[in-house]
Amino acid sequence: MESTDGTTSVQQPADAELHRRLVYGDESALAEAYGAYGGLVRAVAMRVTRSRAAAEDVAQEVFAQLWSRPYAFEPRRGSLRTWLSVLAHRRAVDWVRGEARHRKDVRADDLALHGIPDASPGPAEAVVDRERSLQLHTALAELPQPQREVVHLAYFAGRTYRQAAVELGIPEGTAKTRLRTALRTLAETLADPPDPAWEGGA
Repeated sequence: MESTDGTTSVQQPADAELHRRLVYGDESALAEAYGAYGGLVRAVAMRVTRSRAAAEDVAQEVFAQLWSRPYAFEPRRGSLRTWLSVLAHRRAVDWVRGEARHRKDVRADDLALHGIPDASPGPAEAVVDRERSLQLHTALAELPQPQREVVHLAYFAGRTYRQAAVELGIPEGTAKTRLRTALRTLAETLADPPDPAWEGGA
């Protein structure tokens, strides 16, 4: 039987008794809570995140908190259904904000990478293109090795800074800092056009 919020209607256990059992570490109490309110929690999260996978993750986090911190819920202050709904909504909003920050970081990295000149020479202005290619490779070679590794993965291997962090076994924040520092250095190095004296063979 479906309820008005799209969740499966089941017999809901008494909040106070369920809370008491959770406090004493009764795993069957957690199973009952999930059976009664799991659909509701996923539905709330789904409305906010619009992602089934994210809604499942939020539900796991919500019930993990109920299990690890049962004292956070106080039956005398409201129903477990309401408490779980509010918690699910809060976690879902956090997920959406986190995704927005991640997308912003990825866009910033993409823009920075696209600002680096293409190392492959085109048919026109071949001499200048070769010089720019030489400048790029020289600038890359002069980067500290940790920065060079991240740039290689991000620019030449098409990785995000998160993927690079996993491959290099370093924190995401460290990978992001190294990449942005390297890109800033490369951008400054490549900002000026090639010296005409080089083109003239002087």
